[in-house]
Amino acid sequence: MKETKICVIGLGYVGLPLARLFSTKYRTIGFDMNPARVDALMAGHDATLEVSDELLQSAIRNGFVCTADIEKIRDCNFYVVAVPTPVDENNNPDLTPLYGASTTVGKVISKGDVVVYESTVYPGVTEDECIPVVEKVSGLKFNTDFFAGYSPERINPGDKLHTVEKIKKVTSGSTPEIGKLVNDVYSSVIEAGTHLAPSIKVAEAAKVIENSQRDINIAFVNELSKIFNRLGIDTQDVLEAASTKWNFLPFKPGLVGGHCIGVDPYYLAQCAQRHGYNPEIILAGRRMNDGMGEYVATETVKLMLKKGIQVLGSKLLILGFTFKENCPDVRNTKVIDIYRTLKEYKINVTVYDPWANPGTVMHEYGIEITNVLPKEKFDTAILAVAHRKFEDIDVPAMLERDHVIFDVKAFLERKIVDGRL
Repeated sequence: MKETKICVIGLGYVGLPLARLFSTKYRTIGFDMNPARVDALMAGHDATLEVSDELLQSAIRNGFVCTADIEKIRDCNFYVVAVPTPVDENNNPDLTPLYGASTTVGKVISKGDVVVYESTVYPGVTEDECIPVVEKVSGLKFNTDFFAGYSPERINPGDKLHTVEKIKKVTSGSTPEIGKLVNDVYSSVIEAGTHLAPSIKVAEAAKVIENSQRDINIAFVNELSKIFNRLGIDTQDVLEAASTKWNFLPFKPGLVGGHCIGVDPYYLAQCAQRHGYNPEIILAGRRMNDGMGEYVATETVKLMLKKGIQVLGSKLLILGFTFKENCPDVRNTKVIDIYRTLKEYKINVTVYDPWANPGTVMHEYGIEITNVLPKEKFDTAILAVAHRKFEDIDVPAMLERDHVIFDVKAFLERKIVDGRL
């Protein structure tokens, strides 16, 4: 293959860190359909905070370019698709972003080029759904004129320790030769090494079960927390004791949102159903985890009633709105389920999150949040996200004398909380 020139399509939480990393070794262009996103990146700032301003600006000085102009990616020969794969309101996989990205690839791909997909999908999507789009738009024949690969993303938003180059990468190709080529490109920048899977479908399946496994394990401890709550036992004490065994898996209860763990099991479940198998454990785990926001709200209301606090018209503070700690990502956050359930009780809810963008939250969820710590007094507080910035907050000082504190993350001192998972 001639000199590798890479184009990463989709410059979000996954695509940008990968493109920046590739740019240390190859001529790399980042492509995104959002001109405002491109302009911000070329000005040297990543609003997702996955790539520091210093790293991004250094990459740009060394030739890394971001663009929304499709003509500027036409001379690339190694295309990487890193667009999101969400579910719709009925939890059915939405492949629209993948179809759009595949159309873009089809418009610019040339003979001998390779397209690698990173988006999380069920086995078969790359070859059965995406490649036919590329073939149709380009007029080229798969595995004759152009080739494909799949290397599932392993980005952990907000994690500055396990960055993209420090997480082992699974790779694959549409032929053995292309598999080796794809593996060589990735292994040249991934410090943690790579694992070349025998086929694209194996690599797709490996990705989708990683998060499904984690989802099921969290669902198990969420169910335990409900059981132990009824028994009057602290779940965290139980987990601490059980963790003394060498092979106990240390999962913790909590809200399961985001663009991976809360979504990927539905991709696997639908794939199974299309092939005549009705998955039981996978969907049971999803039902358990999807109901935890409502459960937290309901348990908080029960605690308020036990303390004689008037629920109707009360003032409640939710600390945190992002789907995980120490990052601004609000995609598929389950804190919204807490909020909406509380509003059904006619509670006045204030959401404080120093990380989340209020404009993004209003656009995505239609609710107001604040980045400024409120000065008023509240009847109740729910610690929903364990941001480090919350360590310095004196939560009881923000509340009335008779109050309730519910700690979703077991983050606060136990002596000040009334309930926790």
